[in-house]
Formats: sequence, C-alpha cells, structure tokens
Amino acid sequence: MAQVPAAAVAVTGIVGGYAVARWSKKRALGGVVLAAAGAAAAQQWRQSAGAKTAAALSATYVAAFAGSHPLAKKVGAWPAVFGVAGGVGVASWALADRRRQATAV
Repeated sequence: MAQVPAAAVAVTGIVGGYAVARWSKKRALGGVVLAAAGAAAAQQWRQSAGAKTAAALSATYVAAFAGSHPLAKKVGAWPAVFGVAGGVGVASWALADRRRQATAV
C-alpha cells in the first residue's frame, strides 16, 4: 500500500490545525491536529532521511507554525498559513520525500 508523502502530512497538519482551531473556536483542538500530523511526519522523515534531517524538518515545522502568527499580521491569516505550509512542504519533499521516491523506483 502506498504511503502518503510526509510533505502532504505536514502541510495538512499546518492547514488543518489552523482550520480546526478557527472553525471549532477551540485552539487546543487545532493544536492536537497540528501535533498529531507533526509526529506522523517526523516518523516518516526519520525513516526516509535519518534522525538529523527529521530533527531539522521538525524544527522547521514548529518554526513555521510560530512564524505564521506574526506573518498573519502583515498578509492575513490564511495567506500566512498557506505560505508557511508550502515552505514546510517544499522542505519535506526536498530533504525526505524525494529521497524516498528515488529509492522506491
């Protein structure tokens, strides 16, 4: 069975976490979504690219979440969330998912 790329999991965690927090009006619930997706992505990053890369991508994931808050004040909430999620997705693909695809072929 094909595995969902870690980039998709990470992007979904950031976007989904924000969406759940916004629409449920429960920030903690959005945090659960964010954390669960981050943990799942980190496990895939560790398997495909090693512990150091997984740690770097995990730090990027957390920094993107934190950085979306001040960015939202400049560009708006949704554009900030989509922007940082895209950055995490590209980093994940470049450092882990691309490597996994190359070894699967």
